[in-house]
Amino acid sequence: MPKMDEMKRLCTQVRRDIVRMVHAVNSGHPGGSLGCVEFFVALYGDILRHEPSKFNMDGKNEDLFFLSNGHISPVYYSVLAHNGYFPVSELNTFRKLNTRLQGHPTTHEGLPGIRIASGSLGQGMSVAIGAALSKKLNKETNIVYSLHGDGELQEGQIWEAAMYAAAKKVDNYIATVDYNGRQIDGDVDKVLPLGNLKAKFEAFGWTVLENPHGNDLEQVIASFKLAQTHLGKGKPIVILMKTEMGMGVDYMMGTHKWHGSAPNDEQLKKALEQLPVTLGDY
Repeated sequence: MPKMDEMKRLCTQVRRDIVRMVHAVNSGHPGGSLGCVEFFVALYGDILRHEPSKFNMDGKNEDLFFLSNGHISPVYYSVLAHNGYFPVSELNTFRKLNTRLQGHPTTHEGLPGIRIASGSLGQGMSVAIGAALSKKLNKETNIVYSLHGDGELQEGQIWEAAMYAAAKKVDNYIATVDYNGRQIDGDVDKVLPLGNLKAKFEAFGWTVLENPHGNDLEQVIASFKLAQTHLGKGKPIVILMKTEMGMGVDYMMGTHKWHGSAPNDEQLKKALEQLPVTLGDY
Protein backbone atom coordinates (compact mmCIF):
# COMPACT_ATOMS: atom_id res chain seq x y z
CA MET A 1 0.00 0.00 0.00
CA PRO A 2 1.40 3.44 -0.88
CA LYS A 3 2.78 5.39 2.06
CA MET A 4 0.13 8.12 1.89
CA ASP A 5 -2.66 5.55 2.09
CA GLU A 6 -0.98 3.99 5.11
CA MET A 7 -0.70 7.37 6.81
CA LYS A 8 -4.36 8.13 6.19
CA ARG A 9 -5.31 4.78 7.69
CA LEU A 10 -3.16 5.64 10.68
CA CYS A 11 -4.99 8.97 11.07
CA THR A 12 -8.29 7.11 11.47
CA GLN A 13 -6.80 4.63 13.92
CA VAL A 14 -5.21 7.39 16.00
CA ARG A 15 -8.62 9.06 16.28
CA ARG A 16 -10.07 5.77 17.55
CA ASP A 17 -7.24 5.57 20.08
CA ILE A 18 -7.92 9.12 21.30
CA VAL A 19 -11.63 8.71 22.02
CA ARG A 20 -11.12 5.28 23.60
CA MET A 21 -8.29 6.53 25.82
CA VAL A 22 -10.21 9.47 27.27
CA HIS A 23 -13.42 7.46 27.59
CA ALA A 24 -11.70 4.68 29.56
CA VAL A 25 -10.70 7.05 32.37
CA ASN A 26 -13.44 9.67 31.90
CA SER A 27 -10.81 12.40 31.61
CA GLY A 28 -8.51 13.98 29.07
CA HIS A 29 -8.63 16.33 26.12
CA PRO A 30 -10.12 14.83 22.96
CA GLY A 31 -11.02 18.02 21.04
CA GLY A 32 -7.58 19.43 20.26
CA SER A 33 -6.12 15.93 20.00
CA LEU A 34 -8.54 14.99 17.22
CA GLY A 35 -7.82 18.26 15.43
CA CYS A 36 -4.06 17.69 15.38
CA VAL A 37 -3.97 14.09 14.12
CA GLU A 38 -2.76 14.96 10.63
CA PHE A 39 -0.03 17.19 12.07
CA PHE A 40 1.41 14.40 14.22
CA VAL A 41 1.05 11.64 11.64
CA ALA A 42 2.76 13.81 9.02
CA LEU A 43 5.52 14.96 11.37
CA TYR A 44 6.48 11.53 12.69
CA GLY A 45 5.72 9.61 9.51
CA ASP A 46 7.27 11.82 6.83
CA ILE A 47 9.08 14.89 8.16
CA LEU A 48 11.04 14.21 11.35
CA ARG A 49 14.49 12.63 11.12
CA HIS A 50 14.36 10.43 14.21
CA GLU A 51 15.25 6.96 15.49
CA PRO A 52 12.61 5.63 17.93
CA SER A 53 14.65 2.55 18.87
CA LYS A 54 17.62 4.73 19.90
CA PHE A 55 15.72 7.40 21.83
CA ASN A 56 17.73 9.34 24.38
CA MET A 57 17.26 12.65 26.13
CA ASP A 58 20.19 14.35 24.35
CA GLY A 59 18.69 13.96 20.89
CA LYS A 60 22.02 14.56 19.18
CA ASN A 61 22.04 14.21 15.39
CA GLU A 62 18.25 13.92 15.34
CA ASP A 63 15.45 16.35 14.61
CA LEU A 64 13.61 17.27 17.80
CA PHE A 65 9.94 17.98 18.51
CA PHE A 66 8.50 19.71 21.55
CA LEU A 67 4.77 19.72 22.33
CA SER A 68 3.98 22.95 24.14
CA ASN A 69 0.19 22.52 24.50
CA GLY A 70 0.71 19.30 26.42
CA HIS A 71 -2.95 18.70 27.24
CA ILE A 72 -3.36 17.12 23.78
CA SER A 73 -1.25 14.21 25.00
CA PRO A 74 -3.64 11.50 23.67
CA VAL A 75 -2.72 12.20 20.04
CA TYR A 76 0.95 12.52 20.97
CA TYR A 77 1.02 9.18 22.80
CA SER A 78 -0.88 7.36 20.07
CA VAL A 79 1.42 8.55 17.29
CA LEU A 80 4.56 7.86 19.35
CA ALA A 81 3.34 4.33 20.02
CA HIS A 82 2.44 3.64 16.39
CA ASN A 83 5.90 4.87 15.40
CA GLY A 84 7.63 2.40 17.67
CA TYR A 85 8.61 4.46 20.71
CA PHE A 86 6.74 2.12 23.08
CA PRO A 87 4.14 -0.67 22.71
CA VAL A 88 0.75 0.38 21.38
CA SER A 89 -0.78 -1.75 24.15
CA GLU A 90 0.56 0.76 26.71
CA LEU A 91 -2.07 3.25 25.53
CA ASN A 92 -4.42 1.23 27.73
CA THR A 93 -2.69 2.74 30.79
CA PHE A 94 -3.43 6.38 29.89
CA ARG A 95 -4.01 8.50 33.03
CA LYS A 96 -4.11 5.44 35.27
CA LEU A 97 -2.22 5.02 38.55
CA ASN A 98 1.56 4.66 38.10
CA THR A 99 1.33 5.01 34.31
CA ARG A 100 4.04 6.54 32.15
CA LEU A 101 1.24 8.14 30.11
CA GLN A 102 0.28 11.04 32.36
CA GLY A 103 -2.48 13.44 31.38
CA HIS A 104 0.20 16.00 30.56
CA PRO A 105 3.48 14.54 29.33
CA THR A 106 6.21 14.30 31.96
CA THR A 107 9.79 13.09 31.96
CA HIS A 108 10.39 11.41 35.31
CA GLU A 109 8.60 8.21 34.24
CA GLY A 110 11.08 7.82 31.37
CA LEU A 111 8.57 7.51 28.53
CA PRO A 112 10.47 7.28 25.21
CA GLY A 113 9.72 10.20 22.91
CA ILE A 114 9.12 12.72 25.71
CA ARG A 115 11.91 15.23 26.39
CA ILE A 116 10.06 17.91 28.38
CA ALA A 117 7.16 18.10 30.78
CA SER A 118 4.45 20.20 29.14
CA GLY A 119 0.91 21.27 29.80
CA SER A 120 1.76 24.37 31.74
CA LEU A 121 1.15 26.52 28.72
CA GLY A 122 3.54 29.01 27.19
CA GLN A 123 6.85 27.26 27.89
CA GLY A 124 7.50 25.04 24.87
CA MET A 125 8.81 27.70 22.52
CA SER A 126 11.50 28.71 25.00
CA VAL A 127 12.65 25.10 25.29
CA ALA A 128 12.61 24.59 21.52
CA ILE A 129 14.72 27.71 20.99
CA GLY A 130 17.26 26.47 23.52
CA ALA A 131 17.44 23.11 21.74
CA ALA A 132 17.83 24.80 18.36
CA LEU A 133 20.67 26.98 19.62
CA SER A 134 22.42 23.95 21.11
CA LYS A 135 22.29 22.25 17.71
CA LYS A 136 23.90 25.30 16.13
CA LEU A 137 26.66 25.24 18.75
CA ASN A 138 27.22 21.53 18.10
CA LYS A 139 27.37 22.13 14.33
CA GLU A 140 24.36 19.84 13.78
CA THR A 141 22.20 20.29 10.70
CA ASN A 142 19.05 18.92 12.35
CA ILE A 143 15.81 20.86 12.75
CA VAL A 144 13.76 21.62 15.86
CA TYR A 145 9.96 21.66 15.66
CA SER A 146 7.27 22.67 18.15
CA LEU A 147 3.48 22.84 18.36
CA HIS A 148 1.40 25.44 20.21
CA GLY A 149 -2.27 26.08 20.80
CA ASP A 150 -3.78 29.37 19.65
CA GLY A 151 -5.17 30.05 23.12
CA GLU A 152 -1.66 29.43 24.43
CA LEU A 153 -0.51 32.50 22.55
CA GLN A 154 -2.30 34.56 25.19
CA GLU A 155 0.70 33.73 27.41
CA GLY A 156 3.34 36.45 27.60
CA GLN A 157 6.28 34.03 27.65
CA ILE A 158 5.50 33.06 24.05
CA TRP A 159 6.16 36.60 22.85
CA GLU A 160 9.32 36.96 24.89
CA ALA A 161 10.55 33.76 23.25
CA ALA A 162 9.45 34.98 19.83
CA MET A 163 11.49 38.16 20.26
CA TYR A 164 14.51 36.18 21.36
CA ALA A 165 14.34 33.70 18.46
CA ALA A 166 14.32 36.49 15.92
CA ALA A 167 17.04 38.50 17.67
CA LYS A 168 19.36 35.47 17.81
CA LYS A 169 18.50 34.35 14.24
CA VAL A 170 17.27 30.91 15.29
CA ASP A 171 16.72 29.77 11.71
CA ASN A 172 16.85 26.00 12.32
CA TYR A 173 13.48 26.10 14.06
CA ILE A 174 9.93 25.61 12.73
CA ALA A 175 7.04 26.33 15.11
CA THR A 176 3.40 25.53 14.31
CA VAL A 177 0.30 27.10 15.84
CA ASP A 178 -2.84 24.94 15.97
CA TYR A 179 -5.22 27.70 14.95
CA ASN A 180 -8.61 26.10 15.69
CA GLY A 181 -10.11 29.26 17.19
CA ARG A 182 -11.26 27.56 20.40
CA GLN A 183 -10.00 27.14 23.95
CA ILE A 184 -11.37 25.71 27.17
CA ASP A 185 -13.61 28.70 27.97
CA GLY A 186 -14.98 29.30 24.48
CA ASP A 187 -13.98 30.89 21.20
CA VAL A 188 -10.55 32.50 21.31
CA ASP A 189 -11.97 35.67 19.79
CA LYS A 190 -14.38 35.99 22.72
CA VAL A 191 -11.95 35.06 25.49
CA LEU A 192 -8.99 37.17 24.39
CA PRO A 193 -8.68 37.95 20.66
CA LEU A 194 -5.26 37.35 19.10
CA GLY A 195 -5.69 39.90 16.34
CA ASN A 196 -3.68 39.46 13.16
CA LEU A 197 -1.26 36.68 14.07
CA LYS A 198 0.50 36.76 10.73
CA ALA A 199 1.23 40.45 11.06
CA LYS A 200 2.31 40.02 14.69
CA PHE A 201 4.84 37.27 14.00
CA GLU A 202 6.15 39.16 10.98
CA ALA A 203 6.57 42.26 13.14
CA PHE A 204 8.53 40.13 15.61
CA GLY A 205 10.89 39.15 12.78
CA TRP A 206 9.63 35.69 11.84
CA THR A 207 8.94 34.08 8.49
CA VAL A 208 5.21 33.26 8.55
CA LEU A 209 3.48 30.59 6.49
CA GLU A 210 -0.24 29.83 6.51
CA ASN A 211 -1.86 26.44 6.06
CA PRO A 212 -5.66 26.79 5.89
CA HIS A 213 -6.04 22.99 5.55
CA GLY A 214 -4.54 21.54 8.72
CA ASN A 215 -6.75 18.46 8.55
CA ASP A 216 -5.58 17.57 5.05
CA LEU A 217 -2.58 15.25 5.35
CA GLU A 218 -1.07 16.20 2.01
CA GLN A 219 -1.39 19.91 2.81
CA VAL A 220 0.25 19.46 6.20
CA ILE A 221 3.21 17.67 4.62
CA ALA A 222 3.43 20.35 1.92
CA SER A 223 3.45 23.13 4.52
CA PHE A 224 6.29 21.45 6.42
CA LYS A 225 8.32 21.05 3.23
CA LEU A 226 7.70 24.65 2.24
CA ALA A 227 8.82 25.76 5.70
CA GLN A 228 12.02 23.77 5.29
CA THR A 229 12.92 25.86 2.22
CA HIS A 230 13.14 28.89 4.53
CA LEU A 231 15.62 27.32 6.95
CA GLY A 232 19.04 28.88 7.28
CA LYS A 233 17.93 32.32 6.14
CA GLY A 234 18.32 34.16 9.43
CA LYS A 235 14.73 33.95 10.68
CA PRO A 236 12.69 31.50 12.76
CA ILE A 237 9.67 30.07 10.95
CA VAL A 238 6.07 29.66 12.09
CA ILE A 239 3.20 27.86 10.35
CA LEU A 240 -0.29 29.11 11.22
CA MET A 241 -2.30 25.92 10.75
CA LYS A 242 -6.09 26.03 10.64
CA THR A 243 -7.70 22.90 12.11
CA GLU A 244 -11.12 21.84 13.38
CA MET A 245 -11.33 20.90 17.04
CA GLY A 246 -12.89 17.44 17.36
CA MET A 247 -12.21 16.59 13.71
CA GLY A 248 -13.59 13.19 12.66
CA VAL A 249 -16.36 13.01 15.26
CA ASP A 250 -19.33 15.05 14.08
CA TYR A 251 -20.80 15.98 17.46
CA MET A 252 -17.41 17.17 18.74
CA MET A 253 -16.82 19.55 15.85
CA GLY A 254 -17.86 23.21 15.78
CA THR A 255 -17.69 23.68 19.55
CA HIS A 256 -15.20 24.18 22.37
CA LYS A 257 -17.14 21.87 24.69
CA TRP A 258 -14.97 18.84 23.95
CA HIS A 259 -11.73 20.63 24.75
CA GLY A 260 -11.44 18.70 28.00
CA SER A 261 -14.50 16.43 28.25
CA ALA A 262 -14.63 12.67 27.76
CA PRO A 263 -17.45 10.91 25.89
CA ASN A 264 -19.81 8.63 27.80
CA ASP A 265 -20.58 5.08 26.65
CA GLU A 266 -23.23 6.10 24.13
CA GLN A 267 -21.13 8.97 22.79
CA LEU A 268 -18.12 6.68 22.42
CA LYS A 269 -20.21 4.23 20.42
CA LYS A 270 -21.31 7.04 18.08
CA ALA A 271 -17.72 8.22 17.68
CA LEU A 272 -16.36 4.76 16.87
CA GLU A 273 -19.09 4.22 14.29
CA GLN A 274 -17.59 7.17 12.41
CA LEU A 275 -14.01 5.89 12.78
CA PRO A 276 -13.61 2.37 11.35
CA VAL A 277 -10.82 0.14 12.63
CA THR A 278 -7.88 0.40 10.24
CA LEU A 279 -4.85 -1.00 12.10
CA GLY A 280 -6.45 -2.77 15.06
CA ASP A 281 -7.36 -1.43 18.49
CA TYR A 282 -4.96 -1.74 21.40
